[in-house]
Amino acid sequence: MFQLPFPVRDANASAGGRDLGDLPEWDLSDLYTGEDAPELKRDLDWLEEACASFASDYEGKLADLDAKGLLDCVLRNEKITQVAGRIMSFAGLRYYQLTTDAGRAKFMSDLQEKITNYTTPLVFFTLEINRIEDGKLNALFAENADLARYKPVFDRIRAMKPYQLSDELEKFLHDLGVVGDAWERLFDETIAGLSFTVDGEELNIEGTLNLLTDPDRAKREAAARELAEVFSSNIKAFARVHNTQSKEKEIIDRWRGMPTAQTARHLSNQVEPEVVEALREAVVAAYPKLSHRYYELKRKWLGLDKMQVWDRNAPLPLEDPRIVNWDEAEATVMEAYAAFDPRMADLAEPFFRKGWIDAGVKPGKAPGAFAHPTVTNVHPYVMLNYLGKPRDVMTLAHELGHGVHQVLAAGQGEMLSSTPLTLAETASVFGEMLTFRKMLDKAETDAQRKVLLAGKVEDMINTVVRQIAFYDFECKLHAARRGGELTPDDINAIWMSVQGESLGPAFEFMEGYETFWAYIPHFVHSPFYVYAYAFGDGLVNALYSVYEQGDAGFEEKYFDMLKAGGSKHHKELLAPFGLDASDPAFWDKGLSMIAGFIDELEAME
Repeated sequence: MFQLPFPVRDANASAGGRDLGDLPEWDLSDLYTGEDAPELKRDLDWLEEACASFASDYEGKLADLDAKGLLDCVLRNEKITQVAGRIMSFAGLRYYQLTTDAGRAKFMSDLQEKITNYTTPLVFFTLEINRIEDGKLNALFAENADLARYKPVFDRIRAMKPYQLSDELEKFLHDLGVVGDAWERLFDETIAGLSFTVDGEELNIEGTLNLLTDPDRAKREAAARELAEVFSSNIKAFARVHNTQSKEKEIIDRWRGMPTAQTARHLSNQVEPEVVEALREAVVAAYPKLSHRYYELKRKWLGLDKMQVWDRNAPLPLEDPRIVNWDEAEATVMEAYAAFDPRMADLAEPFFRKGWIDAGVKPGKAPGAFAHPTVTNVHPYVMLNYLGKPRDVMTLAHELGHGVHQVLAAGQGEMLSSTPLTLAETASVFGEMLTFRKMLDKAETDAQRKVLLAGKVEDMINTVVRQIAFYDFECKLHAARRGGELTPDDINAIWMSVQGESLGPAFEFMEGYETFWAYIPHFVHSPFYVYAYAFGDGLVNALYSVYEQGDAGFEEKYFDMLKAGGSKHHKELLAPFGLDASDPAFWDKGLSMIAGFIDELEAME
């Protein structure tokens, strides 16, 4: 199945404002000029023939190919992946610009079905690769260096060997994938179509979530209660999507013999389960010294006996409510990138000039933000919902980091450029850190420094603590679903079981907050994605500490890491920096940076 892009940032990270300047919109013509573009028809026709001829030429024959023949086969498969990816990138990006448009939804669905039908005969490719004996495959790699370059691809494919089904069943599951996609679209369209009324103003979900950062506490409360009301009114639909998606996953996992619901994600992330568990345990153990301690500070700053959920992302009383317009946001991020290395700014600059960013908040547009790499012979596209607060500047820095990473990795080609989720967050979080440090250096008063530090700590808590709580929610949800259908109340109870533990005793939870699991897109689009944020944040914190210590040649090593794309394991990528994610102390290093920021905030009291 060819996956579509989806929002990858917690929508709570956005903030609000007006008078933002000239916000850029996408120019998708670098993919295709429109639904009826002759180039699109040409590529669809080519794809249909290429898939058929590939199957005719290679099915049942992979084990008999010599090194040159196997390389030709891989290159043909890579070209098919590229053309199919270009088509679905175009359809997906147009859809996310206006998810409520029935024509765009139909266009994307029709193309997905066509490409699924065209590519079903190719399912044999990975199955037959897994039947080649290790000795023979290693001999072919030794014989042909061009083929050996693709060894990481073969290693990823062969990691699935123990869970491989018969050829017939694999083709059946490939065809059935469009049904799962339909449930994802139902979720997207339901979320995008929700309407919220706060103080007489009708808003979409992005605008309503934005009010949770409003300086007016009464407005924040009104927004939170309206979110709860609307989520509760639609909770049966959301529960149906989650029940169906998790049951589908349970069936596939059971047939494949996957030992846990998380196994497939760990395999796709190329990360060992014990590394993820070490990360999770380190974060959960750190809840008291991170989120619990910070929110107790914030409770005092806000002058409250207890914090409510609408206070979690509230601005501090001394925070400047000034709106950051688009030109200033661009200048801030570009200056931070250039100060690290001029090459990074050069790579980011075309995003602003060539229609590679869609920034405005518009009715029907997908919430959140993402950077979609499209295919390696085009360029990435960044989606934002820019509303003009410092957190939005950080989101811009984050998504541009993804974009720069994707541009650099494109040189690896279609099959080696894509990084696992755990490493995909590296450049984005690093870009955020560069921008934060630049803003911190420019702080003119203690109050400005305090606001910046608090904002960064909140973002890190959202990225590390909140995402590990999300991961625990998913683990409990999928485990519970294996015991039978879950009612909305069942899912609500699972959600609340992780909230108090992660946020701490400073909070009380309003009636209705138990439904707030409903809007998180990752749970539907990409189960167990969320721990990648905590992984990426911890990795970058450790990496940044090496940079701060003046590591010789850091910039060059950093660019080499990004250029590697998905061609190297995390151990290989981190070794030049003297880091190892399988060492439990590695995660403490990253968490200590967050604790250090909280120490500084406490010292300001």
